[in-house]
Amino acid sequence: MKLIVGLGNPGSQYAFNRHNVGFMVVDHIQEHENFPSWSEKFKGFYTKKGDEVLLKPQTFMNLSGESVRVCMDFFKLSLGDIWVVHDEIELPFGSVQARLGGGARGHNGLRSIDKHIGQDYHRIRFGVGRPLYGTVADYVLSNFSPQEINSLLAIIKKAESLLK
Repeated sequence: MKLIVGLGNPGSQYAFNRHNVGFMVVDHIQEHENFPSWSEKFKGFYTKKGDEVLLKPQTFMNLSGESVRVCMDFFKLSLGDIWVVHDEIELPFGSVQARLGGGARGHNGLRSIDKHIGQDYHRIRFGVGRPLYGTVADYVLSNFSPQEINSLLAIIKKAESLLK
């Protein structure tokens, strides 16, 4: 079984934030891979089709690990079954990388997941680039630019392909 967790913050005001690319990827999978509608459980929204579960924690980014832990325990999953899609400022916009394990590198969602389940899970790192000015927090909580939005669907599909 595979649990694909998309990281983000709940609420329409965050929908197009860089920090919400994880939600965007799992929303795309749910819609285009014929998953059932989202249900509320595990401190988040989830859907299941066959051996795949999609999860969008609704705990806000900094507490994402609570939702992942509850879902992981319910389905009796191991760390190798967990795939987390998250924004990554260390990668330029448009880059997507898969990796197994690693540290949080200042990402509070990953830090929370590490605290609740450990570090040896799969990660899909969705590059959003570094801010040119201001703080990292303000940057990741800002919306994508119109130019970035034009490229977003292709990058979401690239991230999705790494989950196959």
